Amino acid sequence: MEILDKADIGVFGGSGFYSFLENIEEVKVDTPYGKTSDSVFIGKIGNYRVAFMPRHGRDHSIPPHLVNFRANVWAMKHLGCKRVISPCAAGSLQKEVKPGDFVICDQFVDWTDGRKTTFYEGPVVQHPSPADPYCSELRALAIKTGKDLGITVHESGTVVVINGPRFSTKAESAFFTKQGWQVINMTAFPEAYLVKELNMCPLNISLITDYDAGLVGDVPPVSHEAVMEVFNNNVANLKSLLFTMIENIPPVCENCDCSKSAKLDI
Repeated sequence: MEILDKADIGVFGGSGFYSFLENIEEVKVDTPYGKTSDSVFIGKIGNYRVAFMPRHGRDHSIPPHLVNFRANVWAMKHLGCKRVISPCAAGSLQKEVKPGDFVICDQFVDWTDGRKTTFYEGPVVQHPSPADPYCSELRALAIKTGKDLGITVHESGTVVVINGPRFSTKAESAFFTKQGWQVINMTAFPEAYLVKELNMCPLNISLITDYDAGLVGDVPPVSHEAVMEVFNNNVANLKSLLFTMIENIPPVCENCDCSKSAKLDI
């Protein structure tokens, strides 16, 4: 893969995160894995060139199970990104994790089906470890930044990733809750693992928009409209967390091994 020097940090998120920045450069990237969800929009935050890509497309026209995660992640690596931040809307599986809270996940559980989940399909075969799937250094910085900003931040959590686009049944959701998992989402896998396969630092920031259907008796079943209402009401907090954090990312990763996850040969 040819690595360009056009960006330092990648962010998968909507147009709201970059629309107010000046001197945005729109870049279209051709990948060996097909079309990306959209162009990449490169702007400046602090000393960093940040590449934004809306994972569902700028018009939110791509459902979770059809996102081309490999193309999107490959594009970030190709542009030169060394860290990739993945903010996402997510549901809560536990009562103490409330809508409007942020969870900086440290684990995921893959409950998806049929997704392309690796770059190493042969003849090059590798098995980068997902034991600690998210960058410890970025997680610590995200937690500190959230607390400094007065945002309710949960310092750890497991996100179970379902295929979508449908939400869980009450039985499914109750099962996930009983496992002790905190967060449910449709895009956190394989995005973060693919980032790690390409030796970039992955970070998940889950913005809790609802209680999932398993918390029966206390809350109504989740709806897309309710999710978007809570997300939009909290997008200012997410912007503050994201941009403040990026400004304070150290130039060199000193406390993680993400850059050594795989011997790149793709």
